[in-house]
Amino acid sequence: MGEKVAPQKTFTMISKAFVVLTTLLFSFNALSTSLAFPNDPEFLKRQEIEDISSRTGGGFGAVNPPPPPGPPRFTGTKLVHDRAHPWKPLRNGDERGPCPGMNTLASHGYISRDGVASPSQMVTAVQEGFNMENQFAIFVTYLAHLMNGNLVTDLLSIGGKTRKTGPNPPPPAHAGGFNVHGTFEGDGGMTRADAFFGDNHSFNETLFQKFVDFSNNYGDGYYNLTVAGELRFQRLQDSIATNPQFSFKNVRYFTGYGESAFPINFFVDGRKTDRKLDMASARSFFNDMRFPPDFHRPPKPTSNEGIAEIFSMHPFLPGGNVDGKVNNFMVDPTSADFTKPCVLYEDIVKTVQGLYPNPTGVLKRNLIKNLGFLYSSLSAALGAQCDQLFPYGQL
Repeated sequence: MGEKVAPQKTFTMISKAFVVLTTLLFSFNALSTSLAFPNDPEFLKRQEIEDISSRTGGGFGAVNPPPPPGPPRFTGTKLVHDRAHPWKPLRNGDERGPCPGMNTLASHGYISRDGVASPSQMVTAVQEGFNMENQFAIFVTYLAHLMNGNLVTDLLSIGGKTRKTGPNPPPPAHAGGFNVHGTFEGDGGMTRADAFFGDNHSFNETLFQKFVDFSNNYGDGYYNLTVAGELRFQRLQDSIATNPQFSFKNVRYFTGYGESAFPINFFVDGRKTDRKLDMASARSFFNDMRFPPDFHRPPKPTSNEGIAEIFSMHPFLPGGNVDGKVNNFMVDPTSADFTKPCVLYEDIVKTVQGLYPNPTGVLKRNLIKNLGFLYSSLSAALGAQCDQLFPYGQL
């Protein structure tokens, strides 16, 4: 793979300007239909009922996926913990997973409360609930859908595999949802354990207490950019020392740094300007899957500002433990990193090809369309012009 390095060794820092260009690549999900999602309580109730009934009526039809939506009409701060989106406790069978942002949106009805939705509904939800920037939302949503969704029914679980997304795709595809390890979810999470230890998606109190301790030690009781940089590096060191299968490269390399900035950008009330997350609000999102009382979204469309600062505190190259041993980290020079964004796109396409080696009919059509949707946001999301790949041809 590459040269062996000591776990505590830092690496040559990449261009800060280039990291800033890549900040759109991080965080979790959203979509609409080219207009903003109506903030109408009756419409939202009807849509939720229709979403659920369409998955419990005994049949799943093939869906011709619509194009990604544009940004909503209103992009300022507003109350999102409102009467139209009350929090409700989980019901038996509701899906939740490793992303606290999507878990919260489902628990407030921004997507169907069962945790299964189309990419379009997810993009709408994160734009409405978190004011996530449109192109960033499209990129991460279709990345997750291509790797973990049902491309025939156009449904994706924010948790584990479920019959609610429709019939199983042909192996080795799985439609396994966000919980699938090594595609969208990965090692070194802040409040979720590595998959090697058995549960990669449930809230982990021990890890949250580390989150609290670092916030106390480096942020005077708040989670901020300084805390994010220190905690990100420490979680990498923890996994190197305890997980013989630790891997932090390609997609996970990007989303790992993105998840460190996510709470600062999306979980801090939009009326505040200090970019500091208090611990009560952190627990509300991470553990309770609930907006804090009177929570307002950010005042402008946001992606993952702050990635450059987080990375620069402890620069770290992609790689993983090798030979099934802990403390045996090696850099992988073939992995995408912040200096090679197009390698990330190529790796995503290669992974999709591995999941769907010989698609036909509707599945092939939908693969072509969804890969096109992903590419449509690529330039803005990666800050680079990459050659478009057509593994299944063109429509």
